[in-house]
Amino acid sequence: MKVVILAGGFGTRISEESMLKPKPMIEIGDKPILWHIMKMYGYYGYNEFIICCGYKQHVIKEWFADYYLHNSDITFDFTEQENKMIVHNNRLEPWKVTLVDTGLRTMTGGRVRRIRPYVGDEPFFLTYGDAVANVDIPELLEFHKKGGRMATITTVQPGGRFGLLDIGDDGGISNFKEKKKEDGGWINAGYMVLEPTIFELLWNDGTVLERYPLEEAARTGQLDGYRHKGFWQCMDTLREKNLLESLWESGNAPWKIWN
Repeated sequence: MKVVILAGGFGTRISEESMLKPKPMIEIGDKPILWHIMKMYGYYGYNEFIICCGYKQHVIKEWFADYYLHNSDITFDFTEQENKMIVHNNRLEPWKVTLVDTGLRTMTGGRVRRIRPYVGDEPFFLTYGDAVANVDIPELLEFHKKGGRMATITTVQPGGRFGLLDIGDDGGISNFKEKKKEDGGWINAGYMVLEPTIFELLWNDGTVLERYPLEEAARTGQLDGYRHKGFWQCMDTLREKNLLESLWESGNAPWKIWN
């Protein structure tokens, strides 16, 4: 299965750094948060990625184009009129990464709609490029298969400033309300599994995935909620970025499940 990551937004709430780069390229430790998310999926054997690019997409494309330079020891040999690059201690991941221009101002559903040719007619993972977690991906996928619904979203309980989801005992979501200001409850954390039938609800570039498509899926009994009780943290603000940085530097980052 392919992993689709939304990485095209402006990231205005963390403008201290997103003025220079897209939010998924803001670093935790010395690697972009996008890399951390990909490492988590790669740990479970999912190594084919489709990145939905938009704002400052060249930063993402150039980073992957220079991946050898970022992650290996390199010798440049200019002797005897040679012009060779020798890569030492190759520590690269076995990833296949497709970077797609999904538009500068395209909404989330519109971005997913634009990558349909790269996904094909098969289920796929989808998540946001600005949150890390220690979600058990095989368990999530098994939950999705057992539910037999169009879409499964991972849900968490961060409290406070997010919207509520009404989840039944079997995991079915009957109401989807994105980013309201109720307290408590389960919220959409991303880390989704989607059937290709979701494309039927993605009409144009202005489609917001979290509005009509997921609300309609909930209304028709086609939306599942996988309860994740482990670690999850988004990076909307500089304070949250600093929190993730401190966890990484401590050597005990909960989302670092790889060696």
